[in-house]
Amino acid sequence: MLHVRLALIALALCLASTGFARERHRDASARPDSARKTESAGNYDYFLLALSWSPTWCKTHPDETEQCGHKGYGFIVHGLWPQYENGGGPQRCATDLQVDRKTAEAALAFMPSRRLINHEWGAHGSCSGLTPAQYFALADRAFAALQTPSELKAPRRDLTMTSAQLRDAFKRANPGLEDNMMKFNCSRGDLVEVRVCLDRDLAPRTCGKRMRNACPSAAEFTIPASR
Repeated sequence: MLHVRLALIALALCLASTGFARERHRDASARPDSARKTESAGNYDYFLLALSWSPTWCKTHPDETEQCGHKGYGFIVHGLWPQYENGGGPQRCATDLQVDRKTAEAALAFMPSRRLINHEWGAHGSCSGLTPAQYFALADRAFAALQTPSELKAPRRDLTMTSAQLRDAFKRANPGLEDNMMKFNCSRGDLVEVRVCLDRDLAPRTCGKRMRNACPSAAEFTIPASR
């Protein structure tokens, strides 16, 4: 009888194990495609150049001494983000490439934070289909090609503007730039970022879907002084 009981227990354990394995397989296959999809590097439609207004960032992140050590920055490059025409963009694509020291030193000229440089490569640059050196060189070119309005070149006093005034200032400085090629981001009444849509050759282009402005449409907002 003991042998029969042991055989029955072994059979029950085997069936339970088989059922558990089958259940795990069913759970995995039931996940939505979005949960199982691996982002593909180089698969995107255009770029979004995000320019961060450094004085706004430094008001709330004074401990970021590399960027906020009273260097008088105005706009810096937050990132050059691959985008899809229908909205959003690929992020954190699989790669073994890392930002080397030489590339990071060069990128500090327009993205003055090593922490930001490494973050942007992992989150966005990895999906560009480029090496880190190529990606940050492209970001440098994009930043250099977009002219900063004269009144926003490291102002020594706080400025107030409306979205329409800021758009006009960028259009005067960049002939060919149109309203639907720019998006603004504000927080707590301050300008945070200017975002410009660029094609793969870095020419301004109409932004894709699901992009919105996050600055007041009519009310004034503040552009903190560079200090």
